[in-house]
Amino acid sequence: MKNKYKILLLGVASILVTSSCGEDFLYKDPQGSLTDEQLANATGVDLLTISTYAALYSRAAGVETYQATPFNWVWGGIYGGDANKGSDPGDQSVLNEVEMYNTMSTNGYISSKWGWVYMAVKRANVALQAWEGADDMTEDVRKSRFGELKFLRALFYFEGVRVFGPYISWIDETYKENNPKVHNDVDIYPKILADIEDALENLENLKDHKQSDIGRPNYWAAMALKAKILMHKGDLAEAKPILKRVIEEGVTSSGERYALEDDLNNNFNALTENGKESIFAVQFGADPDTGNGAFALNYPHNSGPGGCCGFYQPSFELVNSFQVDENGLPYLDGEYRSKPSVSVKGAGGVDDPVGINDNTIPVDPRLDFAVGRFGIPYKDWGLPGNDWVRNPVNGGIFLPKKHVFSEAEEKAQLTTTYDLWAPGSAMNLQYLSLRDMMLLYAECLANDGELSAAMDLVNQIRSRAALDVNIIKLADGSPAANYKISTYPSTHAAYSNREVCMKAIRMERKLELAMEGERWFDLVRWGGDYMAQEIRAYIDYEKNYIPKFAGASYLPASRTMLPVPDNEILTLGNDESGKPYLVQPDPWK
Repeated sequence: MKNKYKILLLGVASILVTSSCGEDFLYKDPQGSLTDEQLANATGVDLLTISTYAALYSRAAGVETYQATPFNWVWGGIYGGDANKGSDPGDQSVLNEVEMYNTMSTNGYISSKWGWVYMAVKRANVALQAWEGADDMTEDVRKSRFGELKFLRALFYFEGVRVFGPYISWIDETYKENNPKVHNDVDIYPKILADIEDALENLENLKDHKQSDIGRPNYWAAMALKAKILMHKGDLAEAKPILKRVIEEGVTSSGERYALEDDLNNNFNALTENGKESIFAVQFGADPDTGNGAFALNYPHNSGPGGCCGFYQPSFELVNSFQVDENGLPYLDGEYRSKPSVSVKGAGGVDDPVGINDNTIPVDPRLDFAVGRFGIPYKDWGLPGNDWVRNPVNGGIFLPKKHVFSEAEEKAQLTTTYDLWAPGSAMNLQYLSLRDMMLLYAECLANDGELSAAMDLVNQIRSRAALDVNIIKLADGSPAANYKISTYPSTHAAYSNREVCMKAIRMERKLELAMEGERWFDLVRWGGDYMAQEIRAYIDYEKNYIPKFAGASYLPASRTMLPVPDNEILTLGNDESGKPYLVQPDPWK
């Protein structure tokens, strides 16, 4: 039985203390509110902790879930070149400047992401304040709740750092006011890592035991998050032993040893979720309050599953990255960019599909797991219809796929609507996964010259992808495309040349984590120059198939973060000495 967190709408209010008048009514708490004292107990802490989990997928203060999701389909996916905006030019037009790399500090999605980070942090802080005064919890529960809240706050701030860089305001539970004014002149990485250390210390008793609910992080989830933070920070030496332990010793919150799923689909299906590959997943439910609104815009259009709204269409560049050579290995130097595309735009008429595939070109089978293509079965829905793509000229001919529910899930009533207008799903999404950790560890090994060990991890990932269960078949049982995938032989240059080894790992992350909102953050981790080079190559390639990319700007190497929202800078203003509380990063001034 799946455990799903419900969003509890709690009114958390402080007592207003006034000394100028004597009337008793001025000292009464507002009706329908809860005071700090009323929440400072086991029940209050539990409710506030659940409210903090709910911040992973809830909306507040005008922030739409799909604009600020920690799964980053905008900033990790579109900005990283995995996908185009899709849909029509006039729908969510604020995203047009994002996909063209003309993003400004007035962009609404930037404001939403910033607002989400601090909304989520506020929930964690309120819960920690209640925890401090609660003396009716058992020691084990008390430690677990504290560890969970520190884990969540670290995650929230890490999301802020990934998008805005490490110079953002740090606001912790010592601030009681609703909108504290705090300078963003300190690197907050040490504070995030201190939160993770608190989480590890307090979740250590769950190292080899089950959590009370499967969706709560355990010790190993905190270890994995620490490693992911360190990798983004660029501290591979410290991350390396942590990743090794997570991979070799870690267990899920239900007590199962981490391992790769044989069936890739098990990681993206509400009927098989919370499995052995999932380290920390956001728990979604089959109702509007707890359903996955993160991808509410990103389903096939019209008669397709979900029916709305045609956003987040995989790019031609991503699709063609899945081309392989005669040995079933990927092209590590961008050679696919000079070859014919595996799919091209069709006429889209009654007898002509929107997309036409060239099945003489061999491709990695993960292409059609991550991407919907015409003529290829789309999960268990059959072949895509022409009206599934909303505007091929604007967004291309491909469909998002991983997060889209299957027909079997719909029949099991594991779908819902978001805000009564958009599709939603009970499918959990993995924020931390074993596949991610294995490839991060491979980077650490390669960085230290341990090339054989690094490539062994890459080959484990590739071997899983090659299993027959992951080969998409037509109705007659034959492969739906010219699928070919092999492991790297020990004679390959990746086993003896560090640079080639790192190329192989980076390509493997691109393929394995395609459309999971990681791409731009990986490019940033690998350095501003590398990021700028890859974004330039993406734009130059994409404009061959989608003309609007001729108007895209190249992203400079210095912009490894997004700008602080203008409205936040204006709202906080200046301190008493005239110094602005929020200062724009130099590359955005």
